[in-house]
Amino acid sequence: MASEKSHQGLMQLIKMAHGFIENTDLEKHRHSQDQMGPLLAPSKDMLISDVDIDGMHGEWVCVNRAHMKKYVILYCHGGGYSTGSSLYARTLTTKLAASTSMDVLSFDYRLAPEHPYPAALEDALKAWNHLMQYGYGARDVLVAGDSAGGNLALALTLKLKEQARLLPKGLLLMSPWTDLAGSGKSYLSKRDADPVLNAGYLDAMKENYLGAQNTQETWADPFVSPLYGDFEDFPPTYIQVGDQEILRSDSVLLYKKMNKAGVNVKIDIYKGMWHVFQMSPLKTAYDAMEKNAEFIFSLCR
Repeated sequence: MASEKSHQGLMQLIKMAHGFIENTDLEKHRHSQDQMGPLLAPSKDMLISDVDIDGMHGEWVCVNRAHMKKYVILYCHGGGYSTGSSLYARTLTTKLAASTSMDVLSFDYRLAPEHPYPAALEDALKAWNHLMQYGYGARDVLVAGDSAGGNLALALTLKLKEQARLLPKGLLLMSPWTDLAGSGKSYLSKRDADPVLNAGYLDAMKENYLGAQNTQETWADPFVSPLYGDFEDFPPTYIQVGDQEILRSDSVLLYKKMNKAGVNVKIDIYKGMWHVFQMSPLKTAYDAMEKNAEFIFSLCR
């Protein structure tokens, strides 16, 4: 009972903090996130360097010690395709680099509504191609992402598959937004529980991202809603989601569909946790990042 009360109190604090960062003015919202990212990210023993990816900004996040160079993590940040950046993503990329001792490349794809779909997907392909030109092979790259970044990680892999190219070694998804049609049960059952996301916010992000293409027909496009994709021969995938988030069904339905397609897929549903709880300075968040590292190590022995 005490643990449950503690979780509820924490969720109220998260709701207040998220409300402080969130702003209907997109530029202010983006600026707030960029300030919060480095503040919450563990910077000790980290090397962060800017990189130009064919005119797109990116950054390498690396541990400042001897570490594995053979494999690399390509990170797709979240933010509803309208906000977020590699700066904001440091709350996750630094933890990933620290727990795996691998280099992480994040990139600043173009944001909506200034640059609607498919701009972000085109930029993800640009980042992928950069790694290939940098000397990595497809099987040396793990693609990770949170929220809309999880959507982008899946869409990128589906696009590579469509182009008959080699696929990443694995996918790591935290609270992925997989179904813009919002067909899952959690959109109703968790609409009041999730301290981070709500239906109004998701609708606004969808409108920004799709613009004139914001139709039911487009929602079913696998490059927009990866849940409707073909996952045959997909790489091993690990999904983490909180049981209190509105997007819970997006992860559960994805897991079921991947499992049916024969994908080596695993899901962990974290009790009492919210959308992308891994960003929070909590023991559960650090435990989840260790589980992410275990998944990556299982593929990169």
